[in-house]
Amino acid sequence: MELIKKLHKTLSQRKRPEDVAQIVFEILEDKLSSKEKGILKRAANGSLKKTFFGYTSMIQEFATAIGAEKQIKKTIEIFKLDNKKSIDYNNVDDIKKFIEEVSPLINKVVGANNFLSDRLNKEQRKEKGIDLSKRSYNKKWRLLKRLENKILKYRREIKKIEFQKVGKHGLAHTIEFEEFQKDLDSACFIAYYNSRCNLRSVFTNTSQERSFDKISQMLLNRCRGISTNTTLVFFKNENKLERTNKTNWWAISHIYTSQEVLNNLSDKHKGELLGKWTGVLQGIADLLAEIWSKNDIDRQTMIVKIGNDSTTWNNTAGAWNKARDNWMNIIYALGMDYILDEICFGKVLRLMAADVVSWHYSTGGKLDPNTNIWNKIPLPWEVFQGKENCNKELVVKYCNQAGVNPEKSGWIAPRVHGVVEFKPTPELVHGVKVSNPFLATVLKKHKVFSGKT
Repeated sequence: MELIKKLHKTLSQRKRPEDVAQIVFEILEDKLSSKEKGILKRAANGSLKKTFFGYTSMIQEFATAIGAEKQIKKTIEIFKLDNKKSIDYNNVDDIKKFIEEVSPLINKVVGANNFLSDRLNKEQRKEKGIDLSKRSYNKKWRLLKRLENKILKYRREIKKIEFQKVGKHGLAHTIEFEEFQKDLDSACFIAYYNSRCNLRSVFTNTSQERSFDKISQMLLNRCRGISTNTTLVFFKNENKLERTNKTNWWAISHIYTSQEVLNNLSDKHKGELLGKWTGVLQGIADLLAEIWSKNDIDRQTMIVKIGNDSTTWNNTAGAWNKARDNWMNIIYALGMDYILDEICFGKVLRLMAADVVSWHYSTGGKLDPNTNIWNKIPLPWEVFQGKENCNKELVVKYCNQAGVNPEKSGWIAPRVHGVVEFKPTPELVHGVKVSNPFLATVLKKHKVFSGKT
């Protein structure tokens, strides 16, 4: 049980596939055929547990939003409060409640933060019975204003980190342990594939490494009942291929929404997933619109300019595309693809670093044809918000003009993927491969490559 809990914890982490493969191997070792063991060991043998130094320079956790502990403790100190209540500094509702309880002490209206018009003058303070000097009153007023601003920033950071996870692995991190542990083969596939999805981008002028490798395929085959050391009974029913020992397709669908997986779900579960992904799309659309309005992004080239928040944009764009892919997979599985005749959200392109673009051009590359489609169709969040109209016919038109197959490229239909060979996870410093983890640590420390540490 401890191993299963450890495996479940990796869903919210950024563990190397090798380290997750090692946990999977320990869980399934007695159930694996010799061939399956050989496939899994390609990764497991490179785990930190199996290596001599057992060290990686790569951060193995997603970023976390910093709560309001500092601000709340300072408020308690300045207001001289008797802090007997337990406050969760990382809980938005607790922070909001604290602000609502403290603000009346100086007769401040929550949300009224204009320094010129919303403060009380001397006469008003006296009338309200607030026996404070102007300096003391202003200090407390500013403190509450900063606390209100903090909660706004905190909410935004939580949202950004949530969408970063969605962009990497869908809804995997939302799977509760009780659901996760129902079927071991399903759990092991989810965890390993999750670690592959979480791989960081490599600085390159070619495509990134695909997530679905031969180990993912082997683990999914076990969920299908295709194993070299067991014989399971199958039956077909309305394009469904089910195992007699009940694979947890519902949990798998939170990270892998292939038509095969979705066909093994009830219409109720499909509808629930569709609702989840539509809600996620709405949240991402709102953040994209905000980032777009605050950044002077060159839509024609999508090359980063000075002042662009490329990290937030790219993470959020990735989340949109991931959510859109899942949304589209589900409407096809439900036979509701007619929706695209009325509304068809476009993809969102990431921003590209100028040096990568130059590198790409120097090796004979050209502007990604998807950029031409992106330039012509309405902005996806404006379509979602009902400000613009975009349907399948329009998308197909611009795909054809750009020489892009609208179905195979994923613009109007679920994308299919191949299976790649497993490759050892490289040590990266801002996307640049480094041969040794200790060297990578030194390079990061001395900021040899540009980027945030």
